[in-house]
Amino acid sequence: MRLLVIGSGMMGRAIVWDILKSDQLDRVTVIDRDDKALRTLRLAGKRKKVRTVSMDIGQAKPLAKLMQEADTVISAVTYKFNYELARLAVRNGCNFCDLGGNNEIVKKEFTLHREAQRQGVTVIPDCGLAPGLVSVLTAHGFGLCDTVERVRLRVGGLPVNPKPPLNYQLVFSVHGLINEYAEPCVNIVDGKITRVPPMEDVEELEFPEPFGKLEAFNTSGGTSTLPYTYRGKIKNLDYKTIRYPGHAAQIRFLMNLGLVGTKPVMLGKTAVVPRDLLAHQLLKVLPDKGPDCILLRVTVDGKKDGKNRRITYQLIDYGEPENGITAMMRMTGYPASVIAQMMSQGLISKKGAVPQELAVPADAFVDALKKRGIPLEIHISDSN
Repeated sequence: MRLLVIGSGMMGRAIVWDILKSDQLDRVTVIDRDDKALRTLRLAGKRKKVRTVSMDIGQAKPLAKLMQEADTVISAVTYKFNYELARLAVRNGCNFCDLGGNNEIVKKEFTLHREAQRQGVTVIPDCGLAPGLVSVLTAHGFGLCDTVERVRLRVGGLPVNPKPPLNYQLVFSVHGLINEYAEPCVNIVDGKITRVPPMEDVEELEFPEPFGKLEAFNTSGGTSTLPYTYRGKIKNLDYKTIRYPGHAAQIRFLMNLGLVGTKPVMLGKTAVVPRDLLAHQLLKVLPDKGPDCILLRVTVDGKKDGKNRRITYQLIDYGEPENGITAMMRMTGYPASVIAQMMSQGLISKKGAVPQELAVPADAFVDALKKRGIPLEIHISDSN
């Protein structure tokens, strides 16, 4: 396998860390314009298989040359670059996957379908945690039922030691976080694709101690392509983000003040974008260090052989602190790494720009997570 990872931030480092464990790896190339970030890569004994390149991803010609040397490209940079990177990868005969995070960008990536088919390559957007892992788990559960009535996706990245004012810790891009909080959410409601407002429909749920009672609410992007893939096949499907109680009300207050707006406002003679100001303040106020955890619960309700069936996927992950891998890094980076390696190894056979729930072999994906020590529990209960 010859892999190219674009971006050596937290998620990029996790992806590289996982790739290096493969005995089928020939070489992984990592590019970033930040020399310091490249130097912080933990390369643990396989330095000969890693090449780091300091460059800006806007340099199309040298980037294209690196793509021509790779089987698969993984984008671990912010979502706004993913369409152009995917297009360049396809033109240079590479498979491509990314961590997604924005519905409109993902939609543009799917316009590359025919060109990717002609080139004999695969493009799979949104391959992180949510969107990402939850999409493949939905496909896994769908395959274990004859019919599916409802799918509930609940995911959260939380600090182990929450602190005011928001009881939250920045574990990925602040701009990605605000995007999830501010943009419309796409669900399936009574069989129809429906847009619902973010930060609404707050529900209470409970996880084992030390978490206890938590809250979950609508956020954007988590369903990715699922509503379109399963329209007419699943009656209800929704996604909610898990947080400590009270978080949704605090974010709604900021939204009601207009602080997620994207149109500049004039402060004296200076134009200020409210969302940029909010991002700036969140970076100043919220901690970005300390132990974190990922909570995940996916529930699939359907029927099998005439009986009601409920499949529950649950995960509580604390990452690999001994290796400098946070929970969010592991649960975002490793699914992308698994999918990228499957593409390079030919285990994903579909060509074109394809939703992961249709392209990724779900059983093999779940097995790959378990081999990595990810504590995914699967419970199946049938009743009359």
